[in-house]
Amino acid sequence: MQLVVNPGEIKGTIKAVPSKSMMQRVCAAALLHKGTTVIHNPGVSEDDKAALGIIQQLGARVIEQEASIIVHSGGLSPVTDNIFCGESGLSTRLFTPIAALSEQPIRIDGKGSLLQRPMNELGHILPELGVHVRGFIGKVPFEVQGPLQARSIKIDGYVSSQYLSGLLFAYCFSAKEDVVITVDELRSKPYVDMTLQVLERFGRPVINQDYKEFYIRPASFFDEAQVDITIEGDWSSAAIFLVAGAIAGEVTVAGLNVTSVQADKFILRLLEDAGADVCIEDGKIRCRRSILKPIETDLRDCPDIFPAAAILASCCEEESYLSGLHRLWHKESNRAESIAEMLLQFDVFFSIEDDMLCIAGEKPLWGCYIDSYNDHRIVMAAAIGALRADSRVMIDNAEAVNKSYPGFFDALDALGVEYYLKND
Repeated sequence: MQLVVNPGEIKGTIKAVPSKSMMQRVCAAALLHKGTTVIHNPGVSEDDKAALGIIQQLGARVIEQEASIIVHSGGLSPVTDNIFCGESGLSTRLFTPIAALSEQPIRIDGKGSLLQRPMNELGHILPELGVHVRGFIGKVPFEVQGPLQARSIKIDGYVSSQYLSGLLFAYCFSAKEDVVITVDELRSKPYVDMTLQVLERFGRPVINQDYKEFYIRPASFFDEAQVDITIEGDWSSAAIFLVAGAIAGEVTVAGLNVTSVQADKFILRLLEDAGADVCIEDGKIRCRRSILKPIETDLRDCPDIFPAAAILASCCEEESYLSGLHRLWHKESNRAESIAEMLLQFDVFFSIEDDMLCIAGEKPLWGCYIDSYNDHRIVMAAAIGALRADSRVMIDNAEAVNKSYPGFFDALDALGVEYYLKND
């Protein structure tokens, strides 16, 4: 499906979609929690559905209601020898250590871009914990068979914090004695904060020593028969529309927690640095078009907002500098390449220096054709960039937005964006 967007001014209010990062973590905890979990404001993206499917494959009972989901679980109890992770790298890294708690051989599988995303750290970590890993070539599919032994271990956190998160969930619901996970060069620390926050809500507090050592002490654990938890609004997708307001009109986003630990809340800092007209009032964030100053920032801890930041930089005066390109190599696309290709098609002058993307602003974007590489964040970033183009912009594989934001086109409608969809 191709999305065709016409340039123009926009104005309106939208509600933030639920955070899929939080939703998947809550699903993991709900599976391992022996009791009932009520999830309010649940996510409905493809990644969220993948996580709900996985916990059912691993033994949970899920009841979907109008505004909530009820999960009943007696703990890990696989009902199949296969879990299907869709295209979700997070679910793969979260649920593989959890599945490995079982003595039953379980195949980890997926589809699409997930089949090309590296999972090498799992092949290093799991055997150290007594897990048999079969058919492993660094990517899914492969098979794990436990039971995983919660032992003190040292891991590498440079590639992704998601491996640590998966271990923390597995350890916090299986450890019988004190253990420590030591981490070298941890990246995306705010995502680890979210993991720790969810674990604490489920009665599994972890002691974090400067993001280098994580102490799991079973004596500190407590259990509740029922856990009620609300999924926060997602800052990743909200960032797209806040940038849209900054470059093309006025956008208000409701349903965001300004005290959230979500990494992508950093978009507020980025907009502030650019001199954007941002107002936070009554639980809503409004961003209005203004003259934008060049930005210089490091996005290594929040790589998901890189595409939106690149569009913002393209509309700033003079040259902006965005660091952290190495965090983009293994997303739904090689996002360093797909962002560069998007900028090239928009006729934005840019250069790459080591780990930094240098973007020149001050000139109109071109109407063009953009290959999204089936990457949801490229589709969304290109769509808001189109608002500042000199003619219409065509974006292929627009259905990729369903991975994180199934209501994306409804949001475009609410803001008065002129667009249409056509089948390929």
